[in-house]
Amino acid sequence: MKKLPNFKLLDCTIRDGGYLNDWNFDKKLVREVYRSASKAGVDIVEIGYRGNADYFDKKTYGLWRFSEEGVLREATEGIYGAKIALMADFGKIKADDFVKKAESIVDVVRVACHKNNIAAAVKLLQKIKRKGYQVSLNAMGYSNYTLKEQKKLVSILKDSGLDIVYAVDSYGSLFPGQVKQLLEPLLRISEIKVGFHPHNSLQMAFANTLEAIQAGAHFVDSTFYGMGRGAGNLPTEIIVLYAELMGNKKYNVIPLLNCIDAYFIPLHKKWGWGYQLPFMLSGMYKCHPNYAKNLVEFREYTIEDICKGMEFIEKANPVGYSHEIFKNLVGGGLVGRFKEAKTSQKTKIHKQKPQKIPYINRYKDRDFLILANGPTLKEYKPAIDKFIKKINPIILGANNLSGMYVPHYHAFNNKRRFMMYADMVSKHSKLFLSQYFSKELINEYSNSDYEKIYYKDSFNANFDIKEGVIQTNCRTISILLLGIAIAMGAKRIFATGMDGYVDLKKNNFLFYNEQDEKEDHNLIVERHRSCEKFLGQIDRYLHKKGKEGLHILTPTSYRSYYKGIENYLG
Repeated sequence: MKKLPNFKLLDCTIRDGGYLNDWNFDKKLVREVYRSASKAGVDIVEIGYRGNADYFDKKTYGLWRFSEEGVLREATEGIYGAKIALMADFGKIKADDFVKKAESIVDVVRVACHKNNIAAAVKLLQKIKRKGYQVSLNAMGYSNYTLKEQKKLVSILKDSGLDIVYAVDSYGSLFPGQVKQLLEPLLRISEIKVGFHPHNSLQMAFANTLEAIQAGAHFVDSTFYGMGRGAGNLPTEIIVLYAELMGNKKYNVIPLLNCIDAYFIPLHKKWGWGYQLPFMLSGMYKCHPNYAKNLVEFREYTIEDICKGMEFIEKANPVGYSHEIFKNLVGGGLVGRFKEAKTSQKTKIHKQKPQKIPYINRYKDRDFLILANGPTLKEYKPAIDKFIKKINPIILGANNLSGMYVPHYHAFNNKRRFMMYADMVSKHSKLFLSQYFSKELINEYSNSDYEKIYYKDSFNANFDIKEGVIQTNCRTISILLLGIAIAMGAKRIFATGMDGYVDLKKNNFLFYNEQDEKEDHNLIVERHRSCEKFLGQIDRYLHKKGKEGLHILTPTSYRSYYKGIENYLG
């Protein structure tokens, strides 16, 4: 095996791992990390962030988001070994947040910044250096720098007096063959040492680190058990073990393994960092991991749809994560925006849309019942069966009905759910499928008779119906079916199982939680409020047409529309 050149190892477990628990690490754990890293031969331990309280609420974050001098001393007192580093985010820190080096146990200060703030971040680091610290600029998203941006970075760094510059593979998008070429412009700055910070989105952190060391990197970063946001980082124990096996006598992996066994295996069970599909996608498309994570957690798009969305984000080349870009992408209709065919969206929809929507006024002045998927659908089944027998409504069912009901029309506008539940649709129900489903997808998962439903794939638009086409996707299929019922000529519209995604007063989740569909709390609340908005718009639409409003017959957190089913069974 090729011998590794000399390098220094910086462990940033507490700082990088803190993204998972808001830096709420126990002091004893931090002390043991510092102790075992020092015994293992790690050169520098980055114990946490230094954060200005003007930007961070101390009630929200743990000790290690601020890493005050007294706390640092308590965690390291009596242990001698690795130097101590702190990280700071540019724009959320001031030079005055650091005392003079003579009054601090901190040795290295690193400031992370994106490419649009390099010059200002360098000036900040120069002020901190004058206090006596060794300083490092961490260039976030460096793997996405253009050649022009690399040259600009190099010109700013020359004669800056900084000690270290880090190339940060923020999205874990690099492969080994790319590392040397990426580092070369920085390595040519003779007066500055070069560091490499890998992420493990594509499982390349270790391979890329070895390439960086062979290319001449002076510093590399790692964390215990790979702990870190998303797919995590290079595991400290792996690089230490490898260096030890290569004959470097300064390293000893055993103290790290003891610490991992005692503390980090339990932490991993709780926080679950590591290789996951969203983070693989973020590496694949060189984008902030939150884009892929949020698209996957929406549980509304196939991976093919998500990949097309990620292509759009990659081309937009945003700096870091932009909630506005994500909101516009999804709200404007991800599926409608990215067609499988090479034709434009406008042309594609024109081809799909017939001269007249065939189901307009198909059941004029009939009562309709929408079967949504809340738990009350099962709980109230006897009463719902009686209601159906008495009222004789046209029944539109949504997604997974678990074989409990046989609706006249069984509808899907979510490709994932269609792929999962199409085989559970009764042969006596006609499929109602999104206009955005391709013929190939439908034929692969069903041989049943089907009809397309027509709407625009956007939930930024307000509810309206023009020539039978609903002008928004209404956020969920059961809400969309309310609009379809109107288009079909409904006299009255009833709904069951429309429990709401969350009871906002009690903060309890109410939706039918299918086996693989665990969603982020904030996304569920957002979905609930979005549906509530459309319910209000649909209710007002009905009133303007001189009809009764919506009637949700089973208990619901959309209380404005609740009218108990018992009122119709007497």
